[in-house]
Amino acid sequence: MHRVLVVDDDKVLQNSVKDALEFHHFAVDTADNGKEALSAVYKEKYDLVLMDVNMPEMDGITALQEIKKYDQSIIVLILTAFSNVTDAVKVLKEGAYNYLEKPITSENLVALIKRALKARSLVETVGFSAPTLSLGSGDDQFVGESEVMHKVFNVIAKLAQVNTPVLIRGESGTGKELVAKAIHYNGPRKDEKFVAINLAAVPDNLIESELFGHEKGAFTGASERKIGKFQYAEGGTIFLDEIGDISPTMQVKLLRVLQEKSFTPVGSNRSIKCDVRVIAASHKPFEEMIKDGSFREDLFYRLNVLPVYLPPLRERQSDIPHLVGYYIDYFNNHHALNIQGLTPDAMKLLQAYSWPGNIRELRNVIEHAFIIESTDNIAPSSLPESVRQGAGNITVDDREEAIIDYKDIKDSVITEQSSSDNISSAHSDEYSFTFAKFEEDGAVKLDFGKAKEAFEKEFIIQALKLNSGKINQTALKANIPKKTLLRKIEKYEINPKSYY
Repeated sequence: MHRVLVVDDDKVLQNSVKDALEFHHFAVDTADNGKEALSAVYKEKYDLVLMDVNMPEMDGITALQEIKKYDQSIIVLILTAFSNVTDAVKVLKEGAYNYLEKPITSENLVALIKRALKARSLVETVGFSAPTLSLGSGDDQFVGESEVMHKVFNVIAKLAQVNTPVLIRGESGTGKELVAKAIHYNGPRKDEKFVAINLAAVPDNLIESELFGHEKGAFTGASERKIGKFQYAEGGTIFLDEIGDISPTMQVKLLRVLQEKSFTPVGSNRSIKCDVRVIAASHKPFEEMIKDGSFREDLFYRLNVLPVYLPPLRERQSDIPHLVGYYIDYFNNHHALNIQGLTPDAMKLLQAYSWPGNIRELRNVIEHAFIIESTDNIAPSSLPESVRQGAGNITVDDREEAIIDYKDIKDSVITEQSSSDNISSAHSDEYSFTFAKFEEDGAVKLDFGKAKEAFEKEFIIQALKLNSGKINQTALKANIPKKTLLRKIEKYEINPKSYY
């Protein structure tokens, strides 16, 4: 449940907003001014603060500045009077996600809050790609496991509030498009289009038409006029993935768009002005390409104003448990399962693997394991063979079976049965698992059925104890079909919960 703080000195408005948000299942606290809001933020963790501008003791803009200094991740929405445009512009510059004009409706308010929370979730997802922001000084800020979200929010905040081009660099599968989306959806263009195109997937002779459009009859097959991606993205953001794959001719045309903010459709004589933010991405080594002349240096520097570098997963082995936990939660929700985690040996394999496909490959591996695994914890045997072989000389037990001591089971059963039913074991080791009942005349009567049931019941109890009462895990590790195990549990009136 998301936690929201409503800050307004108007008690009537404060209470009506609180009621509306609680109706939509938000947890809501209130404060009467900016000073009280700061006190609340320092004590509790809020996902979002909804705050008026004009309040006694501390106004909303000052409180906004202090909140952002304390925690960049808190979303702040500002309430402002209809005519006060100056305040609206100022709060956006200070880091507010957006503003609402009074009077407000509950529908508009809830819709904006949900959109803001969705935008923040994109940033949280980007956190699992752990970008590094290059400051141009040689001291890159690596976003690791311990402070990943705090630093990622700072990176996104810097990039989102400016309009410069961005170049995202990293190997395939490191999450470059996620970073681009987070920048777009947390900036002033968030209400406009985000248009993505993978330039490596478009044939060379069609790239210009895809980006800038064409006129009817411009070339063979151009039966009608077409709007290009730049025109379609007007006012928003265009994400040019794999920009390192385009030809020198297209590089010149992209450079012109960046410099002149205009383009010419194929087959047209008219120039079209465009207001589009460009975010580009590539895994290519630009420095080498510039030296050999395959990529223009002037285009590189136009794009590389504030670069983001996403390190490969093999350089972030310590982040793997964090990433695995995220994807386990995701696939539990997606597949309606309840996988608890990985066995220690399975985690060793993942951390020893080189991950050529990076986070995209890790996601695929965890989903693969979800399909294969029949217990509550992912074992090495559920991982793809490519991962197990690629991990090198890591010794693991693929089955990781629980060891069941049959002697302990035998002794336990015999002791219990002997005391209660006048049954004892035969003295010979040959009959160590048989039960004998002594008749009045001294004869020994063997009862195979009773002995079998007593052993079976005790075996299941011991197996459940060793596997913490978990049915799936017990069935697998004790080599009992799950249906058989459930039937025997019912027959012997065993309560698995007693062994959690």
